[in-house]
Amino acid sequence: MSSTRPPSPYDFLPQVPSFPVTSTDIADGQTLSKPQVSGVFGAGGEDVSPQLAWSGFPRETQSFAVTCFDPDAPTGSGFWHWAIASLPADITELPTGAGSPGATLPAGAVMMAGDAGAKQYIGAAPPAGHGPHRYFFVVHALSVESLDVNGDTRPGLLGFQMFGTTLARGMITPIYEA
Repeated sequence: MSSTRPPSPYDFLPQVPSFPVTSTDIADGQTLSKPQVSGVFGAGGEDVSPQLAWSGFPRETQSFAVTCFDPDAPTGSGFWHWAIASLPADITELPTGAGSPGATLPAGAVMMAGDAGAKQYIGAAPPAGHGPHRYFFVVHALSVESLDVNGDTRPGLLGFQMFGTTLARGMITPIYEA
């Protein structure tokens, strides 16, 4: 079953400048590899978050948030796979596996529970025959040092708190199809 895909969720937010995000593990428009696919949801993957690096963000950036969102999930509200907030402004890279349970994040950073309820990266697992899904890996440059979030805060509330504090964002959008 193939369906029309919704627009980018970022099309509905105020426009902000962009900056480059790179990865040794994923690429824009390319299919996710086995490590970034879900094992938790039985898709044969490993639930390993990709390496991400960024540069060229505004000088006034005081912190970053990193998110992964699938707007094509058949839920009516998409699916949040990963969210980290309050990364210090001097952090410009997350290594492969930074979203794993027990991974050490920089002081002050918070990994939140995504839509699967786990405080970790959950890989791609779209339903078979649903067509390719897009996975928006986004680094948000923020004008505040930290947000009022903790590990139990859901990514939707993180998005609300980032509204008005986002100076710029960069993204990589790979795809995956079962």
